[in-house]
Amino acid sequence: MVRWVFPCMAFVSGFSVMAVQMLGGRILAPWFGGSIYIWGSIITIFLVALSVGYLTGGKLSLHKPTLRKYGSLFILAGISLLPLVFFSNDIIGFSFNFTEDPRYASLIASLLLFFVPAGILGMISPYSIRMMVTSEVTSGFSAGLLYFVSTLGSALGTIGTAFYFVLYFEINQIMLTTCLAVAIPGIICQFFNWSPEDVTS
Repeated sequence: MVRWVFPCMAFVSGFSVMAVQMLGGRILAPWFGGSIYIWGSIITIFLVALSVGYLTGGKLSLHKPTLRKYGSLFILAGISLLPLVFFSNDIIGFSFNFTEDPRYASLIASLLLFFVPAGILGMISPYSIRMMVTSEVTSGFSAGLLYFVSTLGSALGTIGTAFYFVLYFEINQIMLTTCLAVAIPGIICQFFNWSPEDVTS
């Protein structure tokens, strides 16, 4: 039964990634407006960060994966989102020290704000697959299921944030809730030391 925890966790991470990305536009808008290069900056940084996260998470999953280590990724992701709540304006202001061109300033601001949390959230997907796969026979289905659930979470995170959350809550309220939604499952995982080897051994 513990294996079904991982699709749920993958859903949370997928939802959170897109919620943060949608909020990114609202965070940068007071400084840079809502032009296309703002979204170009945000999407570029998220794609690069996620790609690095996928690779890093895949490598980490090769070294004695456990539920506690897996949960630690969620805790780190939650912590990495906190600067977006408390220091986003300072970080964006700092980006203008490098250039006054708003296009590149927005790219630098996106890098400083979103690269670390998006990268950590990206590490979760490959680690989830490693935790869930205990047999070569079912590995394809397990990977497909996790990608399905994660992508569905991303879709709901996008539409939920863009259509509803921003209408009823402040940006910092949504971000803090996202921090908790990511970190709390990770904290719960610390009370268990399950490993895929427990099934295969």
